Amino acid sequence: MYLNRLVLMLLISINLTPPAFSQMTSDYPLRPVRVVNPSSLGGGGDVVARILTPELSRLLGQNFYVDNHPGAANIIATEIAAKAPADGYTLYLAATGTFVTNPLVYAKLPYSLSSFQTISNVADAPFILSIHPSLPALNFKELLNLAKQQPGQLTYASFGKGSTPHLAGEMLQVLTGIRLIHVPYKGSAPGMADLIGGNITMTFDAGMASIAQIRAKRIRPIGVAASKRLDVLSDLPTLEEQGLKQFYAGSWYGFMAPAATPRPIIVKVYETLIKALHQPRVEERIHNLGASVGGSTPEAFFAQIQAEQLRWAEVVNKAGIKPE
Repeated sequence: MYLNRLVLMLLISINLTPPAFSQMTSDYPLRPVRVVNPSSLGGGGDVVARILTPELSRLLGQNFYVDNHPGAANIIATEIAAKAPADGYTLYLAATGTFVTNPLVYAKLPYSLSSFQTISNVADAPFILSIHPSLPALNFKELLNLAKQQPGQLTYASFGKGSTPHLAGEMLQVLTGIRLIHVPYKGSAPGMADLIGGNITMTFDAGMASIAQIRAKRIRPIGVAASKRLDVLSDLPTLEEQGLKQFYAGSWYGFMAPAATPRPIIVKVYETLIKALHQPRVEERIHNLGASVGGSTPEAFFAQIQAEQLRWAEVVNKAGIKPE
């Protein structure tokens, strides 16, 4: 008798759960949605988040707001997002390749790729190598000669050990034989402020953080770390054009959610992001920041992360960086 009642209850739950679940996800969101962001205010990821969250709010009828937690090579924000309730009301805008590179340089992390579901890559931004204007170098060759004359004296900023600017600097040293001093910061904006102030020599950073300072002549651009020039800085040659072959480094920005977030919510956010990214005003703002508009599927975004893990693992190995 008890077994029959149990079977009946299971059948009822099977019949009722899908419509109830479908109703829950189709009505999503019913309250404001937090977008955890690892960038400091004014950093590249922060800028991207503040371009897209108003569009998500408009399209889905609820407030999407940015919650910044910079520092510790983005580990702080990533852990907060990974451990948030998987109900769709906390999303994560993974900013830059620290999501890829941190597992290569930290022996223990409070999260992993399996802690998240990928939703979509929303922007790709190659780095610009920039220096303080007081430095006597107008191009990459002159900078390289200067670095060789002053081994271990020139400094470069990053937003933490294992961040892509850090590894870009390591890759530059491996390829050229120069020696630089790495100076980590809690975000892109503090490093840029110190570059403007002349407290450090150079930085690899995305156009989102660099272009306004370049146009104001507060910093001097040396080259783009990509295979082609940026449309918004068409006069600035790539580092490859200046003799540094096979050098690519940059930031990507992409939305994720805690791993157990219901798949229909993932799909709904993805479809809404695609609509937002195709708004002419959004495309224009992202392009003006020296970035290209993304819009990859969750599966393609996941594959991009896996491919980058292999590429940066080779850099970490050649640079002799040991996990701590």
